[in-house]
Amino acid sequence: MSEIENHAHHRPLLQVDGVSLVYRTAVQEVRATHQVSFDVHEADRFVLLGASGCGKSSLLKAIAGFIPPTEGEIRLEGRAVQGPGPDRIVVFQEFDQLPPWKTVRENVMFPLLASGQLGRREARERAEVYLEKVGLSRFADAHPHTLSGGMKQRVAIARALAMQPRVLLMDEPFAALDALTRRRMQEELLALWDEVRFTLVFVTHSIEEALVVGNRIGLLSPHPGRVRAELNSQGWSLDRQGEAGFQATVQRIHRLLFDDGDTGAAGAAATPRAPVIPLPERRQA
Repeated sequence: MSEIENHAHHRPLLQVDGVSLVYRTAVQEVRATHQVSFDVHEADRFVLLGASGCGKSSLLKAIAGFIPPTEGEIRLEGRAVQGPGPDRIVVFQEFDQLPPWKTVRENVMFPLLASGQLGRREARERAEVYLEKVGLSRFADAHPHTLSGGMKQRVAIARALAMQPRVLLMDEPFAALDALTRRRMQEELLALWDEVRFTLVFVTHSIEEALVVGNRIGLLSPHPGRVRAELNSQGWSLDRQGEAGFQATVQRIHRLLFDDGDTGAAGAAATPRAPVIPLPERRQA
């Protein structure tokens, strides 16, 4: 852990600096986010948490380089993000993100070959390494239509991690799964992180999921999204969700998200950086 902790004292890996995102339609201008700022360090699991319509998916698309900020700047390793690149890979919510005519192995190999990173033999080897990490080696020759939703998401995660991006971006990747599969996918994601220590920016509207997946949580207020607060969550394990402390933390975050008080939109607008609120550390069993 010392290497990661050391890095935390250096320049952040990813900086989102005063980013506003505005969509212009034929009839009106829609402000999705207003002057959002946060930093992500190497090996962080940073979660953007907020209600539907708070601009969190738009922010993720901006980090990926799909939409340019109207105001502010996004920097990766100190360089402004100008468009999409293999250093930022997105896993989406939809199960149809895998070309159906390619096998599972070919799906993982495809971006490695398309980006010119690796030759065919090396791409195949790396694909097989990451399919093993997500427990899908036996399905390498299967086609996506034969897989369950959770398995398809595992292929998408393997494909993203095989690119070895500087930041893995996940846009509500488990939202369409049933509760049991979703829980298993959360466990698998954390086990993968323990092994690979990738840097993660994860979007969700589930407070419980944010607490389990993230070590830091940015709370976005709705319409337009502003960072209302930033929480240092120590990451609660899935098997402790029934505890009173976990439920109390969920309630506290719910109040922060939805109560209009001093931390409301006006307060957030006045401070370029949101307050950092420590959450109680989980006790080890």
